[in-house]
Amino acid sequence: MAESTVIRTVADLDRAVRALCEYFNTDTTIIIGSQAILVGWPDAPALMRTSVEIDAYPCNAREWEAMHPDAEASEEISVLFGYLSDFHTAHGFYIDGVDETTARLPPGWRERAVSRAVHSYGRMVSAIAPATNDLIVSKLHPLREKDKDFIRACHQAKPLDIAVVKQLLADTLPSPHVHNAAMAFLNTLK
Repeated sequence: MAESTVIRTVADLDRAVRALCEYFNTDTTIIIGSQAILVGWPDAPALMRTSVEIDAYPCNAREWEAMHPDAEASEEISVLFGYLSDFHTAHGFYIDGVDETTARLPPGWRERAVSRAVHSYGRMVSAIAPATNDLIVSKLHPLREKDKDFIRACHQAKPLDIAVVKQLLADTLPSPHVHNAAMAFLNTLK
């Protein structure tokens, strides 16, 4: 398996978007998780692009599932493009099949979303991802060490408007535990 680097690139993003758009016969793929940063900030710091996976789902996942009642889009992605798949072996990264409930994103994130046009087999398709502030909020919910590193790297490269991030976090109605941990962490950012 060709995993010489775990730094994801725009070429990787485009490859993932093309694969999902082609397989699911759609013109839009939603990217969430850390590699969503590639959609609006392709040259983000390497630490923010360090991952062996891209979390994604086709925008027509529910319609596709209605036409394939015995299948789940996220499972289909995992089998065909996921960990240890032929796609993973060929490209050195995999697509983690997720859905619209995977990341805890603030209300209205789609109106603030960033997009990227991708050439795909003679047509144009799109990658849609949460804007940076919304992506940061999604990382504040689990707030694992890798999420903290991601947020710190983001803030160091392009300082966050902490007040906006705090409001977006509040809009997600987090549990008191999540809210308190996130606020304490945000207050450490300088």
